Order: sequence, then structure tokens, then C-alpha cells
Amino acid sequence: MNHSLPEVVLFDVGNTLLFPDWQRILAPLVERHAAPTSEQLRETERETKAAFDRLAVGNLDRDFWRMFYVRLLQVVGIADDALVTKLTAATRTSANWGRVLPGTRAALDRISSRFRIGVISNADGKIDQVLKVCGICDCFLSITDSGIAGYEKPRREIFAAALRSMNVAPGLALYVGDMYSVDYVGATGAGMQAVLFDAAGAYRESGLPRVESLQELEQRLGSA
Repeated sequence: MNHSLPEVVLFDVGNTLLFPDWQRILAPLVERHAAPTSEQLRETERETKAAFDRLAVGNLDRDFWRMFYVRLLQVVGIADDALVTKLTAATRTSANWGRVLPGTRAALDRISSRFRIGVISNADGKIDQVLKVCGICDCFLSITDSGIAGYEKPRREIFAAALRSMNVAPGLALYVGDMYSVDYVGATGAGMQAVLFDAAGAYRESGLPRVESLQELEQRLGSA
């Protein structure tokens, strides 16, 4: 990493710590015999992030998910605006983010042994409950949920609220999130260090600081 070693590491939740329960969210497509493959989902994520990041910075991630589903339905050959709205709403519901990658808890325990860690998430005020169900809530000293804070990333205010809760200066905090225009731009705009969590490989050619797993994040932190 190119910055001083942080005292605090703050994490996004969606597509960073927890991943969509596609079986639940995409049930309407399964009913239509139009379920996308895993590779179609990854490619749609990569395409949508590229398109979303080209828009004026300041768009919210609900706009990202609408774009995502418009594209996904094109891929599976369905034209249905109401279904796009339904899928977008389902993905914006915290309870539908319940998939935890193997090794997540162990990695967080190792990171928290060296750094104070917390969460900043654009959510519906219930992300702490989902983290509890997934068995990782107690890893974090602070959880800043936009549904409670009243601001969504990339607004500076939500990052400032999290920094206050952790009693840390912006330059001594690292933010880890999956979307350039929401997470990376928001965090660096608030004076923080930032790295992209890029499991889908959307930013491999960007030249931006990025990792594809928590284990890779540990390595970057260890070599700082």
C-alpha cells in the first residue's frame, strides 16, 4: 500500500463481506426458466460497474442495481420494467445479502487483531441484524448504516460519522469497498485511504489499488 499504515479498517458490506443470495433474489427468473449463469452474473456486474462509474459521480447504488437488472434481463431475453423494479428492491433489502465466503470470519479475526475495524454500508437500517445472522457482527467496533445515519455513500457525511464513531483521523483510516464511484471516490473524498474489493475483476485494468479477497487484503496490509 502507498500510504501510512492505517489504525482503522472500515468495510463495505455488500459484495465485500456478504454477497447476494441469488437463489432468493432471482426466484422470479427461475420461475420463467430464465435463470442466469454465474458467469453471466459476473460479466453483468463488470459491465454495469464500468457504465455506472462513467456517469457523474454522486449517483447512488440503487441506481447501480437498476442498471444491473436492466442489463441482466437483456442477457436472459426478458423485457419487463416491473420485474426490474422488483429485483432492484429485493437486492436493496439487507436480509437478501446472506452469502458469506469461506474464511471470512477467520480473516476478520486476524485483521481485527492488528487493526480496529468497522463497517460503513448503504443499507436499510438492518445491516447489523444480517451481520449477526451471518456470524460476523461481533468482529466490528462500529457499524454505520445509511438507513440510520441518514446519508448514503458517496456522501462525505456518512464517512465522517463512521470516523467519529471510531475516534480516528481520516488519513489513518482505510476503507474497503467494491464500487469505484461510490466507495473509492467517497472515501478518498473524505480524506481516507481506500482500496477496491474487486472479486468480480471489474477493475483489473484500472491501475487503482484493489484486492480480490480478504486474504489478499491481509497481504497488502502486512506489506505496508
